Amino acid sequence: PPAAPSRPRAAPQRPSSPAGGARPPQPARPPQPPPRLRAAGMAAAAAPEEEEAELSLLECRVCFERYGPGGQRRPRNLACGHVLCRGCVGALCGPERRRLECPFCRRACGFAETSDCLPLLQLLEVLGPAGGSVLSALGRSGGGGAAGPVPAGLGLRLSLGGWGSLVNPTGVAACRRSGRLAVAHDGKKRIHVFGPSGSCLHRFGERGDAGNDIKYPLDVTVTSDGHVVVTDGGDCSVKAFDFEGRGVLAVREGFCLPWGLDATPESEVILTDSEAGALYRLTADFRKGKLKKCQMIRSQLISPRGVAVSQTSGAIVVIEHLKAQGPNNSSTRVKIFSAEMDLIGQMDSFGLNLVFPSKIYTTAVAFDKEGRVIVTDVCSQAVICLGKPEEFPIFNPLISHGLSYPVGLTYMANNSLAVLDSGDHSIKIYSST
Repeated sequence: PPAAPSRPRAAPQRPSSPAGGARPPQPARPPQPPPRLRAAGMAAAAAPEEEEAELSLLECRVCFERYGPGGQRRPRNLACGHVLCRGCVGALCGPERRRLECPFCRRACGFAETSDCLPLLQLLEVLGPAGGSVLSALGRSGGGGAAGPVPAGLGLRLSLGGWGSLVNPTGVAACRRSGRLAVAHDGKKRIHVFGPSGSCLHRFGERGDAGNDIKYPLDVTVTSDGHVVVTDGGDCSVKAFDFEGRGVLAVREGFCLPWGLDATPESEVILTDSEAGALYRLTADFRKGKLKKCQMIRSQLISPRGVAVSQTSGAIVVIEHLKAQGPNNSSTRVKIFSAEMDLIGQMDSFGLNLVFPSKIYTTAVAFDKEGRVIVTDVCSQAVICLGKPEEFPIFNPLISHGLSYPVGLTYMANNSLAVLDSGDHSIKIYSST
């Protein structure tokens, strides 16, 4: 799509897949000391793994040195959201302070576009010189309302994709009936369908101008009748396919920049238009390829992108991306509407920062089966439960380590949570621990 401030994060620089589809070479990790002898039985067996997870959160992923509050080890955000220490940023820029390329997603940015990673600096301050538990620091809760029962933490069960299989993925959706996962990404074939076991079932949607082609997919959803619906930022359209990749419907008129979408139990599609600042309800007979109605149900939103629909109450949650002066002042706002489109609650990054341990910059949102709002946070590289609409917002981290740049969320038929991680081009599937 043409360049604009609200364009996709990875659109300015699209990395080309290395020869053979292999993942780009990563810096070698220095040899690690052997694990401690496990003489305390099974209760102590998980301790080294927890310590390793905490270490990964607090170390630069290029030089593998631990972050610090000052000097060369001070954590810095790149424009893409990935974090490096100041020393590695300087090494990538060189003495001429030229533009650097992110070693993870290959997006280019200038030295002046980097900024301090405040969440990590605040975490280092909380832990203090002697260090402490990262998990306990991240697990402190607060909020404006009765917390009520919250879901337990989640453990990683399966990881799919990776560089070469997925390239700059932007959206993920699950078919609740079959358990299949549909992923939108920037590869040669834009839609990748995984089976419940993680095997690749289909790839379709090549880049081009034909009816079944997809230029730049921004998000994807799967309807209850088994159709894959995609927003295409390349020609500002909404396109529907069956699971075999046959195009059944394309809506190309009336949108400025269709972005996020989610399906209702009745196979209607709730859709955001980022540039128009609007929310649409799209009704169609996908089997016959016939559009019935495309109705605007909310206007005057600010760059709405991610959207989710509760499968039980019909409530709708939208993520707005607020425009601000300066390259590092952007923020997000989470808005919750009832099924009748009455505003139930809202909270922006500034407000969330007042009651939570760190600033939250949300990129994706979903409802769990209990109707709680679940969001991704790229600042702390975490997945967080914000509670039900009537108790919004509470704070309960579900996943606090192991993610690089989470950009998508979807709940599967077995209530596992699939997280789309654009940082390492993968889907991570978590289940209750």
